[in-house]
Amino acid sequence: MGWFRKTAPAELLPVTMAAVKLGDRFLAVGVRDPALIAALAVKTGLTGTACAMDADEARVKQAAQAIERDGALAEVVRAPFGMLPYGDGSFDVAVISDLLPTLTADVRSRCVAETLRVLRPGGRALVIESARRGGFGALVNRQAIDPTYGGPVKALKDEGFAAVRILAETHGITYAEGIKRAPLLTGHT
Repeated sequence: MGWFRKTAPAELLPVTMAAVKLGDRFLAVGVRDPALIAALAVKTGLTGTACAMDADEARVKQAAQAIERDGALAEVVRAPFGMLPYGDGSFDVAVISDLLPTLTADVRSRCVAETLRVLRPGGRALVIESARRGGFGALVNRQAIDPTYGGPVKALKDEGFAAVRILAETHGITYAEGIKRAPLLTGHT
């Protein structure tokens, strides 16, 4: 019996930050992290829905197999990032992991706008990506980044998300979230 509680591994932080719960309708935009998608899909349980999409057919196939191997149920489909194949208000939570910096400005804009469209009012998007590095770290970073990318906060704000903020920046990873505004009720009493 130990005296001190063990700290949760860093791999669990993205699952905690996403705050997906039983019964939620969850969407992963991009499938670059199948283990994270599987962990979040399990959180939705049998009463929820887990979906994932990516524009790359080979990546979709590999992710679907990996998610299934991890024992999770998720519908994984191929679709352009600017045309998500879901109806308005279909999801409670959307997670965009390691994707936005790699997209061109126009595709990124459409992707974030489409993510906003498929969220229910009050739904939230979580963007998880490597923290921007300066100096020598920027030189050795091999990930292709669009030089016009202004970061996750700017991307979410530009497309109409509300209450946009950085939740955390730790272990070289940034977690940013935005909320889809609920329509204002106007009534006369």
